[in-house]
Amino acid sequence: MPVVESAVVVPVDPATAFAVSQTTGEVRLRWDPFIRHQHFLDGATAPAKGVQTLTRHRSGLAMVSEYVSYRPPTNVGMKMVRGPWFFAHLAGGWRFAPEPEGGTRATWRYSFSCRPRWLAPIAERIGTRLLARDVDRRIAGFARGCDDPVVLAAVSTDLTG
Repeated sequence: MPVVESAVVVPVDPATAFAVSQTTGEVRLRWDPFIRHQHFLDGATAPAKGVQTLTRHRSGLAMVSEYVSYRPPTNVGMKMVRGPWFFAHLAGGWRFAPEPEGGTRATWRYSFSCRPRWLAPIAERIGTRLLARDVDRRIAGFARGCDDPVVLAAVSTDLTG
């Protein structure tokens, strides 16, 4: 199963980095170039293990994903429940660890497989390149979000209650 990963060191503590990664609405759109729209499903109002979200990619493709782990401030994991026909499987995980010199290392990792099975070897090579480019852009946007006063003010309010 192909895996793509990207990492960046951001100038905030792990709790803040984690909170930025979980922003929603207009705050999320300030930094996340991957999505056009995202919202919780089934009446959920906050992320937690088992909560599902509907995400519409900037290309128009949509996916329902579910949190399979949610452990602030260290990691979060999600899996695709329904999505584009060409993905047999798609899952992502994000880890946040303090850096010895200060700041946080954020590592985002995605795994996927394609269908139909007979086309998978070619589709997965192409998909690895495309998804890696998307993940690199997304984590660069995340890094900008960790330096954006509007985003940081929004998560500061969340962190202090």
